[in-house]
Amino acid sequence: MFSDEIEKISWDDTTRCIYSKTTSDVERALANERLDVNDFMALISPAALPYLEPMAALSRKYTLQRFGKTISIFVPLYITNSCMNHCVYCGFQHNNPIARVILTEEEIVNEYKAIKRLAPFENLLLVTGENPNVAGVDYIERALELARPYFSNLQIEVMPLKAEEYERLTHAGLNGVICFQETYNKANYKTYHPRGMKSKFEWRVDGFDRMGQAGVHKIGMGILIGLEDWRTDVTMMAHHLRYLQKHYWKTKYSVNFPRMRPSEGHFQPNVIMSDKELAQLTFAFRIFDHDVDISYSTREGASFRNHMATLGVTTMSAESKTEPGGYYTYPQALEQFSVNDNRTAAQVEHDLKMLGREPVYKDWDQVFDH
Repeated sequence: MFSDEIEKISWDDTTRCIYSKTTSDVERALANERLDVNDFMALISPAALPYLEPMAALSRKYTLQRFGKTISIFVPLYITNSCMNHCVYCGFQHNNPIARVILTEEEIVNEYKAIKRLAPFENLLLVTGENPNVAGVDYIERALELARPYFSNLQIEVMPLKAEEYERLTHAGLNGVICFQETYNKANYKTYHPRGMKSKFEWRVDGFDRMGQAGVHKIGMGILIGLEDWRTDVTMMAHHLRYLQKHYWKTKYSVNFPRMRPSEGHFQPNVIMSDKELAQLTFAFRIFDHDVDISYSTREGASFRNHMATLGVTTMSAESKTEPGGYYTYPQALEQFSVNDNRTAAQVEHDLKMLGREPVYKDWDQVFDH
């Protein structure tokens, strides 16, 4: 399990290594066709900031080689905000005095229909809080079954499950799982997740192994920018990606590094990442791994997302609502965080086409999934 591997990687030594990188290290990394994690550290280091233009050119080159000009479009649907965790940065955390919503089957179907009226979405991400007592595997399984007539590609972002539970959900139509480790800093992890199942670092970080063991088609990884030093955190994620690729080589992978946005609870980020630094990270990850899917959510602004769509990003959400039932049932409910890109899906599609990109609402025809 990766929890054993990460014990061998020192957070402090990794940080020192990143910040000691020189221009020679950066140039060496840019000259390599295949990069290791040490090269990746050079490309995300402060020493690489003067090299953003050649990094952007390489990132664009590799993206076009592997993905062409396509940008995959998906839509998230929050089906419950009920949660037993106490994450200090999240609007859904257990202690927040908000109305808790668990959508009924009828309400879930109404949301699906409302989403399909917005745009021809085929990629759906189902999102829940973490409360297995009232919205556990049975509930998620049923939501997937109800979604199959409407969407051809189904992913979930829910509490970490057992391997056999992930496998069970694949039979209900599950194609992919997204899970945010939030931070790989084990020493400080519990500060941000003091109580609830999410406070168990090993259970969460080993969830990706369980996804791989279950044969999940696609695994999405992510950290939340704003908790710890982002350079060290993404280096740990790079180690994790290489580990997963070695052990579960049939699986596809995606990465996401959202910057913290305002939420109910008013947690202030410990780290602020600039647009230039997020661009640097995006370029570095594409150069590090030519095949990994790089996803941007509506946490990022419209103009920045447009710009990065030509330089490395391959997947984007559109017209996102981060409140449960936000498309039809409860349009004014509490959102998990405030979005930064408020364009409609049609506007996102139009802007991408103006940039010479090809927005794609689905990955494959339903007939190929049987």
